[in-house]
Amino acid sequence: QLRLMESGGGSVQSGGSLRLSCAASGLTSDYKGIGWFRLVPGKAREGLSCINSNDGTPYYANSVKGRFTISSDNAKNTVYLQMNSLQPEDTAVYFCAAVDRRSTYECYGDFLTYDYWGQGTQVTVSS
Repeated sequence: QLRLMESGGGSVQSGGSLRLSCAASGLTSDYKGIGWFRLVPGKAREGLSCINSNDGTPYYANSVKGRFTISSDNAKNTVYLQMNSLQPEDTAVYFCAAVDRRSTYECYGDFLTYDYWGQGTQVTVSS
């Protein structure tokens, strides 16, 4: 079983930065691509960023483009989300998710079909 664990959340002031980590463990051969999402109570889950496993191209939602950067350390089975210029509207629970290796889905910024999910980490941005 693949397990995903997010870390790095916390509280920052507007304009601050955080770096989230998503560490994969267990059957790490079972996944191929990881994406980042966030959830605000009462709102739909929002896809933020993903790395296409075919060519490594990163994709970003318009809401975070230019502020957030996704990267990966394959040796550590860890994907990061560097978040800069954080604003109060970025307050949410942030999740990482992975695509099953057997899936035909590839992320091109549509953030559709993810099979494994972490527990989430809270990010709170105060004004």
